[in-house]
Amino acid sequence: MEPPRMKAAPSILIAAVTVAGAGATTFGQSAAPASPDPARQWNQFRGPTGDGRTPATDVPIVFGEGQLVRWKTPIHDEGWSSPVVWGEQVWVTTAREDGTELFAVAVDLESGEVVHDIKVFDVANPQVAWDGHNTHATPTPVIEEGRIYVHFGSYGTAALDTRTGEKLWERRDLNTDHRVRPASSPVLSGDSLFLAYDGVDRQFAAALDTRTGETLWLRNREVATDFGEKLRAQGITDIESVLAAKPNDNRKAYATSTLIEHEGQRQLISPASEVTFAYDPETGDELWRVVHEGWGWNLACRPVYAHGLVYFTQGVSRLLVAVDPGGSGDVTDTHVAWSESRGSPEIPSPIIVDDLLYMVSDTGGVVTALDATTGERVWRARLPSGGDHWASPVAAEGRIYLTSRDGTVSVISASREFEVLAENEFDESLTASPAVVDGAIILRSEGHLYRISG
Repeated sequence: MEPPRMKAAPSILIAAVTVAGAGATTFGQSAAPASPDPARQWNQFRGPTGDGRTPATDVPIVFGEGQLVRWKTPIHDEGWSSPVVWGEQVWVTTAREDGTELFAVAVDLESGEVVHDIKVFDVANPQVAWDGHNTHATPTPVIEEGRIYVHFGSYGTAALDTRTGEKLWERRDLNTDHRVRPASSPVLSGDSLFLAYDGVDRQFAAALDTRTGETLWLRNREVATDFGEKLRAQGITDIESVLAAKPNDNRKAYATSTLIEHEGQRQLISPASEVTFAYDPETGDELWRVVHEGWGWNLACRPVYAHGLVYFTQGVSRLLVAVDPGGSGDVTDTHVAWSESRGSPEIPSPIIVDDLLYMVSDTGGVVTALDATTGERVWRARLPSGGDHWASPVAAEGRIYLTSRDGTVSVISASREFEVLAENEFDESLTASPAVVDGAIILRSEGHLYRISG
């Protein structure tokens, strides 16, 4: 039975005030933010450090549909956003299958009971093409003390009070044609919320003030390359039919940005179609760029940073590159330390544990371990369960957790030898990346949230 939905009081909407010239509509105030505890909170896509790693302990290894399930809570409609955890709350977003209504749902971490079920937006004209390739609620929210920021791409962005469910502000004027619906997740730093919009008509990055929703900066990054020339270079002969079916397809991307600090300089690493940019997060000024090789669009992987290098893939071409972020301008020919195409994914992000970078293929369940400094291959092996992997891996206590769309969570050792520790089966597909906190894994399946704990 579906739990009852809790909605914000009508008086909240009556009190709306539009911020002049900023496009933001504000509704109220909430508590001042606090920093996350990395072991107890999973505040954004891929966790507190944004790279899938966590210092959490007592994380289960062997579990499944009928084993170590503390609670299993139905989540209505559909969405692939990952769960985020703060304090005693777990949040996800969800949407009607036709995209006409968008929701934020919170459950109690201990009991699994639904705390909030808030309709955030109505959508008059949602994208309906490419059904099955994405949902209308795929971007993962970002949460801090007292506030959660939910993002639905061109459909809208809003700040909610996590205690009352009250909407604090919203933006619905930042738009692009995602074609296959939105997927890039927001990134939070201090009072700035960073967003990426890379559609077939317009591409830009923006920073919003978390207190008001006002625009702090916005940088256009239009792709100048000709899609027809790209197709011709790859030997495609029926170019006109491709252009008719997918006009400007080389302009779209779905990746989430990453904040790093390199040699005392903060950088926002923001993959776009055809190019990955580094921006000054305070001003939005471009620091450097790497131009992608081949079919460098449809990016979905989030970059990771370790050993003085930034690692990211380049979309359909499935080329993984390691870049020294110490340059300026176009560093494509000067600062790429190494690259690897075999086994590199288009959708699940890589993960680095100690000196090794691990990645899993989109299809077939092939896992590759590379030396993170040199790019040298250490091993490559196929998971016994195989499977398609769209979720990004997470790592805890020297183990890597790989979640497949077939409903399997494979646990392998983060080591120089391929070792499968467990393969844990669930009844439904697993597309969202999991969250991990002390003693627990939070999984989102096709229709449920699970807490896995001993």
